[in-house]
Amino acid sequence: MRIGIAKNQIALAVAAAIGAIALIAAPSIATACDKKSGTYVTGDFHNHTTCSDGSISMQKLVKKSTDTVDTPWGLDWFVQAGHGGSGNRNCTLAEDESLGTPAYPYTGVPPTTTWTNTIGAANLKGLNGGVGGNGNMWRWQSIQEYQYPLLEYLARLKELPLFIGVESVVAGHEHSSTSVIAGQMPASAKGTKLPTTPGYTPLGNATAMAQWEYCFDRNDTDTSRGNLAVGNATGNNWNCSVTGSLNAADPSWNATAQKLIPAGGTGTGLRGHLKTVEAVKWMAENHPMGSYYVPAHLERAGPFNPNGNNGFNIEHLRNFNNAAPNTAFGFETQPGHGASSDRGEYSPKRNNIGGVLVDSVGGTTYGGTGVYGAQVGGVWDALLGEGRNFWFFASSDWHNRGIFGPDDRRSTQDFFPGEYQRDFVMVRDGDKNRGRDDWRGDDDRKGKDDRRGKGGLTPQSIVNGLRSGNSFTASGQLIDRLAFVACASYPRGKSTPALDAVGNGVVEAIALAAALKNTDVDHDECATMGEKLVVRPGAEIIVSIVVRDPSGTNYSPYSFPNPSLAQVGLKQPLNQPVLDHIDVIRGMVTGYKNPNDPTSYAGEWPRDWLVNPSLANVPPAAKNTTASVIKTFNDMSWKVVGGEYRRMSFRLPAPVNASQYIRLRGTNLPPSVPNETDANGNPLADLATNASGLANLAIPCSHTDCPAHLGVRNGQKYVSYDVAAWSDLWFYSNPIYIEVKGSTMVAGVQ
Repeated sequence: MRIGIAKNQIALAVAAAIGAIALIAAPSIATACDKKSGTYVTGDFHNHTTCSDGSISMQKLVKKSTDTVDTPWGLDWFVQAGHGGSGNRNCTLAEDESLGTPAYPYTGVPPTTTWTNTIGAANLKGLNGGVGGNGNMWRWQSIQEYQYPLLEYLARLKELPLFIGVESVVAGHEHSSTSVIAGQMPASAKGTKLPTTPGYTPLGNATAMAQWEYCFDRNDTDTSRGNLAVGNATGNNWNCSVTGSLNAADPSWNATAQKLIPAGGTGTGLRGHLKTVEAVKWMAENHPMGSYYVPAHLERAGPFNPNGNNGFNIEHLRNFNNAAPNTAFGFETQPGHGASSDRGEYSPKRNNIGGVLVDSVGGTTYGGTGVYGAQVGGVWDALLGEGRNFWFFASSDWHNRGIFGPDDRRSTQDFFPGEYQRDFVMVRDGDKNRGRDDWRGDDDRKGKDDRRGKGGLTPQSIVNGLRSGNSFTASGQLIDRLAFVACASYPRGKSTPALDAVGNGVVEAIALAAALKNTDVDHDECATMGEKLVVRPGAEIIVSIVVRDPSGTNYSPYSFPNPSLAQVGLKQPLNQPVLDHIDVIRGMVTGYKNPNDPTSYAGEWPRDWLVNPSLANVPPAAKNTTASVIKTFNDMSWKVVGGEYRRMSFRLPAPVNASQYIRLRGTNLPPSVPNETDANGNPLADLATNASGLANLAIPCSHTDCPAHLGVRNGQKYVSYDVAAWSDLWFYSNPIYIEVKGSTMVAGVQ
């Protein structure tokens, strides 16, 4: 959150909420359903160290991501996830003495040192003693024997919920953020004594995560079954079969490896996709509530290529969600690499498909979000229109700062986890494995607001929160609190619920009270993000939104006026963004598409979207034409409470006789900002701020403090790199479903 929140403003907001509730004569809303109380916590699940292609150690990345002093954006939870396959550098070595610990002391050997030069080539396991005899360690060994033990130790040392995942290199596609949490951070580790001398023996393990990586990552071509060597029975002896699948009868099955190894050449993508469906089925069979599979920057590598390994079309997302709805429950369509020369690393002609240069899907990002999530009525709305549990996520994808060192606040490539964008996820009291093996007490960690009351975080409670869909994302600390609630109201005397013919003010007061406590609403006749509200035909649906637009400065290192807003005469420091407006987006729910109907189930996003961005050209399977912005709130229509909170409410157009969903987005940019937003407030293509093509740069940065690393044309600096990211901020909520009895059932959500 932004620095400098005044406690008296919080007190004013609390008083306002209490007063609002007291002044409204309405039935009590205290009756609760079975939902446990909880808190929104912030985290990141996609980032890199030198164990894959990152630039820093695990120790430094954990410190940078969770610290509240040197880097004040400290996250509440953190998943370390490097690329699958292999790597030749030892990321468990610390950069300097400040990162040394009793169990992992500073040795003077940097984390860019190879495994061969630190543990010896004889200790590399699997096929060829590592990859091709060149000193690379297979990722499964790195996770199981080196990365997990260090992460468990750091979790205990810092009393933080840390666990290990993988950015999988996906068979048939590009990348996906994944984790299997079984065995990680066990209750038995809580309270046990930490070592005071070098060496740490973990009490838990990441064997399940390591096995999944061995079995299903496209870059893991090891055939040893997780053993010392191929044909050696000492080790894991993994078998990657899935109950009910072909397994050994599949033409792609390798008997030595006991896993699918699809052949290359024609049909590579098709065979690879089938393997990836088996990957999520394996998760569903073995760890149904302890795993997640979230395709990462899924538009970046272009459309699906049946003869290669490129992107994801909508049918592949449907296939994953059908096969494992509790595991494949969303996508990372707000990618990292936000300060890159091409925002998100999306660009035109980025990918070679069959000898033809093909754009990232959509050609670029739109306000930092891929076209699948950013386009109203596009792929995400098509999935929500089926009533699926399919949620919107963001990540940092941290690797490095580009031309700057990792301790510099400037960047021409990435932001650290939590520095720029983050996932806010509801974690509940009493979740399985939460409470008795809490990894953080209820301390405030002195000087960091909003960390109070978040004790008991565990990998399980965090994965449960991700799965629930009760989450939102925000970039640049645009907002740090959100209460989004829909409640049903019926004519007085025709129902028994507590919300019986009530006014908007009651629901607004409920939402405000939730926002003040950083929690959600718990009432039988109300629903929030990731939930469905089941109503009778004709019910009136009251929607209330409360956000906190925090005061003070965000984490941008720049205080000069936002150059994008300067185009429309607004002078606003780049490190003090102000929420301009919130859009409410609604779409109708018509049910799951039939996989046997290719017209309604499958379709590629148009490859010419940059030059012809029309939904009319999108295949029916990849769009939802009922989705639209139905309401916009701004400083003319919302109410301000305590200086920081914005509260607003409205009723859905009556009568409500058909199942539907509503979701939110918001930004610091008003409509019609040149090269940023259109007249309706939609984000425009980010090409105008992408420095890779200097000719496209269009927003001057003329202030004397504009940094020297910006793109320059004819002596003029232009908005690009990190300045482009800090200028253009957005938040997205996950949806609330409304199921009308007798209409389409919202089958994917309980």
